Amino acid sequence: MIKVEQTLKISKIKDGTVIDHITAGKAMKVLSILNIDEKSNSSVSIGVRVPSSKMGFKDVVKIENRNLEKFEVDKISLIAPDASISIVKDYEVTQKYTVELPSRIVGIVKCHNANCITNVKEPVSSEFALVSKKPLVIRCNFCERNMNEREILTSL
Repeated sequence: MIKVEQTLKISKIKDGTVIDHITAGKAMKVLSILNIDEKSNSSVSIGVRVPSSKMGFKDVVKIENRNLEKFEVDKISLIAPDASISIVKDYEVTQKYTVELPSRIVGIVKCHNANCITNVKEPVSSEFALVSKKPLVIRCNFCERNMNEREILTSL
């Protein structure tokens, strides 16, 4: 029997957040919605198309010294509905949970209908209801326009 050597492709972090089980190829979008770019102060590790027994391939993002806000986790759930979030303290996972698509999405996604009241100079936040998880479809509560995954990704 041949033993396959397994090594970490991304090193452990001391304190921070690990976003695992991101749909393969979506790690850069996760960084974008978290406003992480070359000017960020946090140390970030990214694994793209990492082999996964559960998903085939996945992406992983590790962010040192950063905890996510609920609205950030909600945004991630729209991009990677199977993602898991681990909170790391002193190299140990202290909390782990799977993201959940919220049934109500407020102020996160911009409606694609140019005539929607949320896109004119009214002080109204966008608000959507979850219609379907797979395929991902949400409906604007104001103009009742449905948006699919592609439209959602471009409006985050």
